[in-house]
Amino acid sequence: MPGEAAPSSGSTLAPGLYVVGTPIGNLEDITLRALRVLKEADVIACEDTRQTRKLLDRYGIATPQLSYHEHNEAERAAELLVRLQAGERIALVTDAGTPGISDPGYRLITLAAQQNVPVIPVPGPAALVAALAASGLPTDEFSFHGFLPAKRGQRRAALESIRSSTQTEVFYEAPHRLRECLEDVVQALGAERAVVVARELTKVHEEFIRGTAAAVLERVATRELRGEITLLIGKAEAGAQEAASAPTPVRERYERLVAEEKMDEKAALKRVAKEMGISRSHAYRELQRSKK
Repeated sequence: MPGEAAPSSGSTLAPGLYVVGTPIGNLEDITLRALRVLKEADVIACEDTRQTRKLLDRYGIATPQLSYHEHNEAERAAELLVRLQAGERIALVTDAGTPGISDPGYRLITLAAQQNVPVIPVPGPAALVAALAASGLPTDEFSFHGFLPAKRGQRRAALESIRSSTQTEVFYEAPHRLRECLEDVVQALGAERAVVVARELTKVHEEFIRGTAAAVLERVATRELRGEITLLIGKAEAGAQEAASAPTPVRERYERLVAEEKMDEKAALKRVAKEMGISRSHAYRELQRSKK
């Protein structure tokens, strides 16, 4: 209703599930509203109670904690839903950032929404937003994809799908896979594609590595990077639409098997899928798309 107050606008917290954004590094990056919700909630559902305790101790918050993580999410979500339906006020947090954004939380949030339990967002930090804002890449249009696939073939296919993208693409990546990932960026998108690696945002060793894919790869290859990493890839330059029709790694390997090893089309496609760690249907779609 127009003019109606938000559920948590009063001095006493209303019943419901509060999805609370918490700092991604610097503990000062917490809103006054988030602190009040954490203080007034009946319980705080945490990805790691030890990690959240650091934040609570910093601000003198004594609210009871309950673990809620990827390994107990199914069981714990059902338990918490019962408490929510009984009128409790539950704050949901993860180790850092916003619950549900490449972090646990989706299952409980979905259950609560399906059962008409109020779900109240308490906005806070998110690594993808911080990285994007300071990247220097266009922010008028962007897409967030979470973590890139760990298997090289699947990762190459994911990168191929954004070859002609007209917006900034944002991913999370593990530090031990970053070099290999950037090698795939160079191969799939070209050495001149704009890339930004944002590392350890808001922390002591915060760093941005900006440049072409080849230049960033060269800098990364000489160092051992640690910590949380966000990878941003700039939009394709003019003419990339035509480049997108060039043979992909799937097509190149497929055509080589057919021409040089005289394999029939079905066997060649099966071999390509196995070598690249992707399904045969995925390989087929990539092959058809590259032929358009």
